[in-house]
Amino acid sequence: MNSDIDEQIIIERDCEATLIPFGNKITLKKGEEAHITQALGGSYTLMIHGNLVRVESKDADAIGKIPEVQPWLEEKENDGRIDEKAVWDAMKTCYDPEIPINIVDLGLIYSCEISNEDGGGSSVEIKMTLTAPGCGMGDMIATEVKQKIEGIQGTSDVSVELVWDPPWDRSMITESARLQLGML
Repeated sequence: MNSDIDEQIIIERDCEATLIPFGNKITLKKGEEAHITQALGGSYTLMIHGNLVRVESKDADAIGKIPEVQPWLEEKENDGRIDEKAVWDAMKTCYDPEIPINIVDLGLIYSCEISNEDGGGSSVEIKMTLTAPGCGMGDMIATEVKQKIEGIQGTSDVSVELVWDPPWDRSMITESARLQLGML
């Protein structure tokens, strides 16, 4: 998927979107014009009526796109427990809709604890932060992380907690992400 594009589109059917950075739900109407400004992790950031909005993968057809394949959801032979790599791969498909770097490389994931359960399956506990405490998209990003991990084979329970200690700062961004952002 492209990280930074400028493609003009026409909304093909009414669909739900999330207003950035506030997190409010709005409805995009069929026939409205918009520009796709970012397409990452299966979601799309659009500029419409002077506002940025996020459209989820499930509504990709409403903007003339095909939902992205999610390889971490593929069935694999295992003992009923979760594959940790699949958890990290899933989180790497989650993006702040205003920043073209995944939340793992941004340094927003503070911990990922996987506990194998006696009856099979695994519970996953994620502690993460945001680039700013007042970010209105925080609940949406945390929910996206939870939903993507819940879809992984072997997952029995997922909790995602937003934490503020230590406070996030730019030093937490990976070197490759800093290079991509032009910070090196």
